[in-house]
Amino acid sequence: MHKEPIAREVTPKLLELAGKYPVVTITGPRQSGKTTLARYAFPDKRYANLEMPDVRAYAREDPRGFLEQFRDKGGIIDEIQRVPELTSYIQGLTDEVGSAGQFILTGSQQFEMMNSVTQSLAGRTALIKLPPFSLAEIPPDTNHPDWDELLYRGFYPRIIDCDLNPTQALADYTSTYLERDLRQLSRIQDLQVFENFLRLCAGRMGQVLNYKSLSDDAGISHVTAKEWIGLLESSYIVYRLRPFHANLNKRLIKSPKLYFLDVGLACYLLGIENEGHVKTHPARGYLFENLVIMEALKGRWNGVLPDNLYFYRDSNGNEVDLLWTAANQVLPIEIKAGKTVSGDYFSGIRAFERAMGKEGEKGLVVYGGMERQTRGELDVIPLTSFRASVMKWRTP
Repeated sequence: MHKEPIAREVTPKLLELAGKYPVVTITGPRQSGKTTLARYAFPDKRYANLEMPDVRAYAREDPRGFLEQFRDKGGIIDEIQRVPELTSYIQGLTDEVGSAGQFILTGSQQFEMMNSVTQSLAGRTALIKLPPFSLAEIPPDTNHPDWDELLYRGFYPRIIDCDLNPTQALADYTSTYLERDLRQLSRIQDLQVFENFLRLCAGRMGQVLNYKSLSDDAGISHVTAKEWIGLLESSYIVYRLRPFHANLNKRLIKSPKLYFLDVGLACYLLGIENEGHVKTHPARGYLFENLVIMEALKGRWNGVLPDNLYFYRDSNGNEVDLLWTAANQVLPIEIKAGKTVSGDYFSGIRAFERAMGKEGEKGLVVYGGMERQTRGELDVIPLTSFRASVMKWRTP
């Protein structure tokens, strides 16, 4: 029986941009649903997958002949980074045909793909980043979701759609990613050392990134640690949340914080094998924080908006987990996994307001409970209300 794909939040934007640009490029991690999205949104377009050796050979050996098949109805070309020189020929064909939505390109290796796309298709392509599912995209199991189960399972579409065992599926995902993608992108010789590095990164989730400590623990050089973090970020495995810098009279932390694009992958790398392990794991608070910050990032990406996400931490240890910014306005957001609201939930936001000279303005606390509360000018909200709350927030 044919199963309809789960609707993606970014689909209206994809259709809108395809009506304005000759090319739309969809990038994101492997198995985030790029192919499914493109084929579902554009069922009439011809499809080609450059992962297939014969298709790739055809595109390389006769690029003009290969692209001719897409002249009439346009085409979807998967994993465009496998034949990067093809984008120059796509430029020529789109200029000749002159219609919007001629090509939908996908790719999962940001560096290789973006180099060719930005050089050959500048001004001709719109860019979309497709993350794994957001909370809004997965079928709700209950009205009171079990956060530990969600953290363990993560949000890769195939795991949810096919009800796969997350531990086994993410073990396969990690193995495939290590053995294939990274060997194509870099000169990593010892995959075991890199896998250990990946697990060490999971152990530092939600913490300020210290390259020296990370490289020392991994037994690699400081330079290599930076290269590998860049590699993981370009492949949409990790995300570096930038520190907030403004004209404040306090010394601020200058290093980013490290998170995983999929919290389920972080759980797997921490050795978590079921939701019961999540409940008692010392990193549970960081896992919940990772989930909330990725929900914010997914909201930005699915709206085809720049990230505009930061964290705040000063030299005295005052911290706000997430700052959602727009123009010159900042919405401070504190994240707590606990289900009982405590007075210390508000201390970071209060310190940030004092530093900014904007006491009494709106802020949010996202927590693990399900009841919405108001404490003074601060709203305490469950994660299920988070996206709606921040997307409604506007500059005055």
